[in-house]
Amino acid sequence: KGENWVTGDVNGRQIMARRSSRYLGTIVLGCLDEPFVYSRSQKHTRYGIRHLSSCGVLISRTACPKASTAVFHFRRLFFNIAAPLINKRKEYSERRIIGYSMQEMYNVVAGIEDYKHFVPWCKKSDIIVQRAGYCKANVIVGFPPIEERYTSVVTLVRPHLVKASGTDGKLFNHLETDWRFSPGIPGYPRTCTLDFSVSFEFRSLLHSQLATVFFDEVVKQMVAAFERRASKLYGPETSIPREFMLHEVHHT
Repeated sequence: KGENWVTGDVNGRQIMARRSSRYLGTIVLGCLDEPFVYSRSQKHTRYGIRHLSSCGVLISRTACPKASTAVFHFRRLFFNIAAPLINKRKEYSERRIIGYSMQEMYNVVAGIEDYKHFVPWCKKSDIIVQRAGYCKANVIVGFPPIEERYTSVVTLVRPHLVKASGTDGKLFNHLETDWRFSPGIPGYPRTCTLDFSVSFEFRSLLHSQLATVFFDEVVKQMVAAFERRASKLYGPETSIPREFMLHEVHHT
């Protein structure tokens, strides 16, 4: 205390911060929008301070000349990390009729070793174990500054199901994708009903907030990539009459 400490009150809480020889110090309180005011008996300092706290919030201090009070303004730069996060797990599912057969779509999705060539943000997808109805793959996905290496454990039921679960990852508590294929429009054999779902949960609250912002766009691009792959391998899709079109999307 004394020369080395300053104290203040925020919403009824007593806060204490240590001063260093050069800077007053950083007060890490979380993501507050209102100013934090503290009083000190020492003379004002000419140094303005900007620190990035562990929760990603810019903390700035403006010195007040010839005054015994300085004001700290805490601003949210990008996310309100301190806000209660009701559910860290993100889930997305969609059902649609597409103009490729069950077998064609199954082949595209089950070709995990080719993911690195067409799936957005997939940098590596190498099969390490494979047997009937089952395989394991080493996968690297990411976009700067986030990158994740994990093992994908895949269940295969031709031509109905491809289900993958991520293990050994550092970013995710949970990662699972599920592709299901069923017959499409009667009388249109080269169609199928696709049920796709993905769910994941980051270990980090910051990454969870990033996912909230970018999640829908990432999923849309991923599904579109599989359709483009099917087009490259099997040609144009079957034209589906408007009255038979179906596309349902759900996400939380």
